[in-house]
Amino acid sequence: MRNSALTERRSIKPAIRNLWVAPPHFLAKLSRVKTLFPALALALFAATALAAPAKPNIIYILCDDLGYGDVKCLNPQGKIPTPHLDKLAAAGMYFTDVHSSSSVCSPTRYGIMTGRYNWRTKLQSGVLGGLSPRLIEPGRLTVAQLLKNNGYHTAAIGKWHLGMDWVKKEGKTVAELNVESADQIHNVDYAQPIKNGPNAVGFDYYYGISASLDMVPYTFIENDRVTKLPTVDKDFPMFLGRAQGKCRLGPAAPDFEVEDVLPTLTTKAIGYVKSRAAEAKAGKPFFLYLPLASPHTPIAPTKEWQGKSGLNHYADFVMQTDAAIGQLLAELDKQALAENTLVIVTSDNGCSPQADFPALLAKGHNPSYEFRGHKADIFDGGHRVPFLVRWPARVKAGTLSQQLLCLTDFMATAAEIIGAKTPDNAAEDSVSFLPALLGTAKASLREALVHHSINGSFAIRQGNWKLALCRESGGWSDPRPGTPKATALPPVQLFDLDKDIGEQINVQDKHPEVVARLTKLLEKYVADGRSTPGTPQQNAVPVQLVKTAKAAPAKAK
Repeated sequence: MRNSALTERRSIKPAIRNLWVAPPHFLAKLSRVKTLFPALALALFAATALAAPAKPNIIYILCDDLGYGDVKCLNPQGKIPTPHLDKLAAAGMYFTDVHSSSSVCSPTRYGIMTGRYNWRTKLQSGVLGGLSPRLIEPGRLTVAQLLKNNGYHTAAIGKWHLGMDWVKKEGKTVAELNVESADQIHNVDYAQPIKNGPNAVGFDYYYGISASLDMVPYTFIENDRVTKLPTVDKDFPMFLGRAQGKCRLGPAAPDFEVEDVLPTLTTKAIGYVKSRAAEAKAGKPFFLYLPLASPHTPIAPTKEWQGKSGLNHYADFVMQTDAAIGQLLAELDKQALAENTLVIVTSDNGCSPQADFPALLAKGHNPSYEFRGHKADIFDGGHRVPFLVRWPARVKAGTLSQQLLCLTDFMATAAEIIGAKTPDNAAEDSVSFLPALLGTAKASLREALVHHSINGSFAIRQGNWKLALCRESGGWSDPRPGTPKATALPPVQLFDLDKDIGEQINVQDKHPEVVARLTKLLEKYVADGRSTPGTPQQNAVPVQLVKTAKAAPAKAK
């Protein structure tokens, strides 16, 4: 069924589920108590009647390169079973028009953490490396710090990929805004404490890896130190069983193996929930940010999952990721925390071509569903992502939303949920989607949404219209930037997604007024330093809306 044909079902009932109504026998007892202790009885009754619902625990699960079409409930024609994700969606709400702020990794993560578009930073294209310094600006409020300031215990478990400040050896350097070169991978003293990592931006606890699983160093980090020194050099196949293609050769802990990462992160996440259960029940909620490293390369399902899908090892890895999420959800049930825990599952961008699209398509599975392109692209396949939400205390089961949202919207949503306000110089591009969750939204929550590709190309979406300020994909699919085929195309692309969800027909010549209007709006968003109401802010660097055509980085992950 086409997404545009789906009807949004809403209900305001979840918004009042936590309102307690005193039963008759309680009122009778209260009446007797009032004769003895009138002032105390009145105070207790008032406190009971006016008490706000408890702040929810929040778990934000960010899959890595999981395609929209890889989730069965979003793609009924898909061939990969995802029973745990499907069950999560059935118990809550799933969204059909949510986008990552970028079509690649580091930039999207910046947007999730800060509620600000990634292209406002000094990272104007590409991604960071495993040794890159911290990208989040000093003093910038993050969603983790916001929640911590409001009584939450906060933890990040998984792939960080937002930079951290390693101690460099004397006279040595590492790349700041791209992946480190082969001659830089030993320029760091791995025995020294790491500064300005997750602990510096609001997380009480961190355990994970510094960047993508195909980037050095191949060792786990706990808070500000590696758990084991990377004393040997290793590399790993990018795709299990495929002879060609390897990860970057570099420093690794002797016993580090890529197939152990997903099980390890799953175990750590379960352990964290278990450790916080008592305090959560006592009124001290937790926020768990769980950025998984799968099903990104290296595509390495464990032996028990190999061959399970009947498609290829990428599909096996998706199934294993689904099962890992199921294990965490089961722990919530075991600890009796599910009712008032907000769980969000999404992806940092579209599926990577490393998944082997031709092989999957030949077996009837399209990781991008009906959308054009894939990871890295300005087309929707690059940034339209799965977005599943479960919160039994407030969100009606079995509902869907067609609201146009961005992953940057998490911060404003979290703030509204806990009744906090963000300062003017924070969450500049974040819009709360709480009204969508509660079923009270009567119109579009966003004025518009800005897309960004791996090579820094821009697009803007408003309603059914999408304007891309580039001739080509802006990424890895055809037509690739800088190719003769791309050079012959019109300078901009305008698509009417109501009629052309696959972005095949460029109608820029038929609707110059739409091109002009959307261009002007995008220019305003850039100039104002924000896309939400408030005092104008500064971008970190000048932002160039139309890029000089050049090929997208082939190995950026």
